[in-house]
Order: sequence, then C-alpha cells, then structure tokens
Amino acid sequence: MNRFLLGLTIMALSVQISAQELYMPRNIKKAYENGTRDISGAPGKNYWQNKGIYNVEVKVDAKTKIVSGKETIIYSNNSPNDLGELAIRFVNNLHKPESPRSGSVSKDFLSSGLKIKSFMVDGSIYNVNSETWGTVEKVKLNKVLKSKSKAEAKIEWEYPLSVQGGREGQIDSETFYVAYSFPRISVYDDYNGWDMLPHSDRQEFYNDFNDYSFAISAPKNFVVWSTGEFLNPEEVLQPEYLNRFKSSLKSDKVIHIANESEMKSGKVTKNNQWNVWKFKANNITDFCFALSNHYVWDGSSVQLKTKRSSVQAGYKAGAKDFEHYVEWMRYNLDWFSKNWPGVEYPFPTMTAIQGYADMEYPMMINDTSIPDDLQDARLTADHEIAHTYFPFYMGINETRYAFMDEGWATTLEYLIGIDENGEEAAKKFYQNFRVKKWINDPSTEQDQPIITMSTQVSGAGYGNNSYVKSSLSYLALKDYLGDDLFKKALHHYMDNWNGKHPIPWDYFYSMNSGSGKNLNWFFNNWFYTNNYIDLKITNASQQKGKFMLKIDNIGGFAVPFDAVVTYEDLSVEKTHFTPQIWESDQRKAVISVSVKKKVKSVLLDGGLFMDYTPEDNLKNL
Repeated sequence: MNRFLLGLTIMALSVQISAQELYMPRNIKKAYENGTRDISGAPGKNYWQNKGIYNVEVKVDAKTKIVSGKETIIYSNNSPNDLGELAIRFVNNLHKPESPRSGSVSKDFLSSGLKIKSFMVDGSIYNVNSETWGTVEKVKLNKVLKSKSKAEAKIEWEYPLSVQGGREGQIDSETFYVAYSFPRISVYDDYNGWDMLPHSDRQEFYNDFNDYSFAISAPKNFVVWSTGEFLNPEEVLQPEYLNRFKSSLKSDKVIHIANESEMKSGKVTKNNQWNVWKFKANNITDFCFALSNHYVWDGSSVQLKTKRSSVQAGYKAGAKDFEHYVEWMRYNLDWFSKNWPGVEYPFPTMTAIQGYADMEYPMMINDTSIPDDLQDARLTADHEIAHTYFPFYMGINETRYAFMDEGWATTLEYLIGIDENGEEAAKKFYQNFRVKKWINDPSTEQDQPIITMSTQVSGAGYGNNSYVKSSLSYLALKDYLGDDLFKKALHHYMDNWNGKHPIPWDYFYSMNSGSGKNLNWFFNNWFYTNNYIDLKITNASQQKGKFMLKIDNIGGFAVPFDAVVTYEDLSVEKTHFTPQIWESDQRKAVISVSVKKKVKSVLLDGGLFMDYTPEDNLKNL
C-alpha cells in the first residue's frame, strides 16, 4: 500500500474511531433495522405501540381487607404481528409466598394473591386457574388477535390487601393505598415482544399508555384520593366539604377540606353504606388510589401556563412535614414547569398520601413522613414529583433501564434543591446522600456499566447505576453543553418520546440530533464502561503567565472540575473545565491556566464529582 492510500486509510479509521458507534444488543438493532426506531433519535417511520381502554369497577372492603373488581379492556393490537396469546400482569402477586423477591419480607407482607373469578375474551369464556400465577402470565387465545385489530377482555377478580404497607397495602387498619390493583395486559413492544419479566420488588414498572375509567366503591365515611379527574364530587361529598373541595380547585391558598375530627364524625361523605367515587384519566401508564376515614385532607391549586392543576394531600393529623406538602407541591409543579425540565406539568392534579413507600405513581405520591427533618422530607417530595416526567410523561421501561428515570429524578431533585436550600446545602446533600457510598467503596459491584440491564444488577450496583452515576452523567452533559443547549437537546428528546416508549439509544441519538453534536464518545465513556471518578495531577509548572497542569484520568469518567490556584499571597482563583477536555483523550489532559502571580498550590475540585483519591488532586509548588 502506498503512503497516500495508507494516509487515507488512517484518516478513515480516525473518523470511525472518533464517531465511536454505540453498542446495541441484537434485539435493539433489529428494531432499528425494522424502522420502528431511528438513528435520528425520533420514533421510526414504522413505530407502533399497543393500547388498552380500561373500564374498572372496584370495591374495597375495610373490614375484610379484600379488593374486588371487574373490568372491561378494549385492547388494540397496533403491532404488525398477530397475537396468539395475551400476557396478563398482576404486580400484587409479589405477596404470594412462592413469588421470587429481591429481598426477605415479614409474614405481614405475605398474602394469597390474585383470584380470577371469570375471564373472557371477545365473548369466549376461559377457564383460568390463577392459583399458580406469578406477577405475569400468558393466556393462550382461542382465536388469534390479528394485527391492526381489537379484542375485548372482561375479567372479574379479587385479592387481599397485605397487612404490611409498602408501595401498596394497608397503611393502617383504616387507611389503604390501592396500587397495582387490577390485572392488566402487559406491554407488547417492538424490541422484546411480550414483557414477561417478573416483578421482584426492586426494579419498577413498564406499562402502556392506556385510558382508564374507575368507579371505586368505598365504605361509608371513607374519602378516596385517586389518579385522574374527580368526576362526581357532588355525589359523594356533603355540601360543606364539596364547597371546600371546589374552592381548592381555584385557590392559591391551602384549604383544609376536612380535619381529623370532621373525618371521624362522619360529616364529610354522603351518608350511604357505600359511596361510588368516579375518576378518569387518559393516555397514562398506571392508575391508583388511596382511601381513609380519618386522614386530614388539604387542598389547593396552582396556575400553570395553560391550566390550573389541583394539589391535594391526605395524612395523619399532626404530621409536621405533611402539613407543608400542599404548599411544597404547588411550588414543585410551578418550578418544574418553568425551570428544569422546563416542560409544563402535564396532568390536572397531584396528590400526596402519607404512607411508607417514597414512591411515585401518575398524579400521586406515597411518601414516608420525616417530621424531624423538613429539608429531607421536602427533597423526598421533590424526587417523587419529578418522576412525573420520567417515567410517566416519557413511558420509560423502568424494569430494564431504571437509570432512565431514577437518574433524572435525582438530577431534578438536586436542581430544585439549589433553589429551595441554596447551592451549598444542595451540593452537600447530594454528595452525602448520593455519591459518597459509591465513590468511597472500591468493591467490584460498585462500578458496573450503567447500560447494564437493571434486572441484572442488585444491591449497591442497582442503586449506583439507577440513581448516582446516571445522574452524574446528566449533570456532566449539562456542564459540557451549557444550560441552553442542554435544555434544547433535552426538550428534543422529550418531544420525540412523550407518550411513547424510549430506550437508552433513543435518548443517546435524540441528544445527538438535539444538540447538533456527536456525543457518542461521551455516552460510551459514561454508560458502557467500568469507569469511576479519579483524577491525578502528574505535573505542574509555571512559565510566563501560564500555569501548566498534566492530569491523568485514572478513573476514566469524563468529569468537569475546577482548577483552584492558590497564590503565595494566599489569594485564590478558580478556572472551570468542562468534560470537553476529555473528548480527544479520556485518559490524559494538559491544561493551561492564566496566572498573574507566583503560584503556591493547585487543587482539582470536582464538586459533586467526588474523587476516589482526593489526596493526589493537590499539588504544592
């Protein structure tokens, strides 16, 4: 080969290496080849997703603790494939003794699980024995559900509320959080087909965008809080409390709709043995509700750009943090809409219930009370409400890719925390609560690639990938692109995938096209490696107004940092370096800082990006 051709070959290889194509599993490649996803980051020309229209009647018996119901599902098979079976998911079967779980549980967690009383598809009766069911099971269809056609499923069922309240169950003997409470058709998607991953109580959820109508039969004197719009307050509330509730829908002030004594006196709801509370929500990924006969009920609302959203809270009298929740949530909805992510809160309501889960649901959160630390309590609310956008606005597959929602909620929690508590307090909380345990522990499980499926990591590995490292990657990219371009790219991603099912590659490619930059080097660095954070100053010298630093990136992550120069007169100057300095070489960098006086020492300060060996980040001259 002559030198000219050799030079061209080397140039071509250099371009190829700099582009750094992102590894894709074979099933994901196939989705791109089939045109359901596109290298631009947008849904492909052949993108599809299935949908259910759910009409559910459910009854909660406060004495027996049995939840019973019947539902009709109009299921649209929008896929190009004929379906010979339906996968039915019922997360609450996690409580069955024989179900696999990610950790040990108490006897009070265990229950008998789902009992299917009847099951029909298009009028055909199926003999379904649900005794052996786990959290997801297939039912073979008598007649194939053709591509681009619909089926009507009717299911009648019951199950017991677990005594131990967590993400759902009994909060106390007369307060219940009723979530994952109905059999649903599991997701059938373009890269895995039926989602058959069992729920283990660690990884979270993956559901289609469905339409839900719920009629909830609650015992006398029980108030119901729910996902969706409250359709019939006039039918279930006494006039005085109806007026208070309606006032809260238009008020900027916190209205005490019902206090504990009013709830216990039986004055709040209509004087029927059973009241039917009706709610409706369209194009959402899940539906849940809570009920109590003694919880305090507060309400207010907040005016957003295009609508006024209701904000409510139900809690035990005397819970000092929950007394602030409505006020905090008003602030949340407004701040997230205007700042980060800067997308208007998409729903008509948001309700917080005092429970035990610190868990998000569409339009609802179920939080532990932290009455002795209002800052921590508020950040918990911040985090759970931030999930409105990831995974509910975006339809993320949390089961496989938890970092696509928990990492963003952690990032948004930090950003709103700056506004609420000041930058130093927010930074300290983030470092202590999020970063320290990971960066100070060199164990193998701490440094698994973020892209690893969430079901394949456990313990510290799951927490690091889902919350810590993924959040740091988003903050590092924000630092690299700058706020304006980062927000532009983020909105491009969100516009592409609102109401759909994004996977990591859709995020990567959307951010590339939205920013106008090939960021594959950055995504390879952060998501596909065993990297950690560890910078080291290997040499420092001062020459003619310049201070030169040689840095080894021992840990490998492309992190931002400040070079903090201390002069001999003890004055200090900082120069910020974004992750861009690692773009051409992620292992070594030479930086130059303009200086005016004789330098005494230099320190590399990563701030949130805490270093594994901070002692070699300081160089004395």
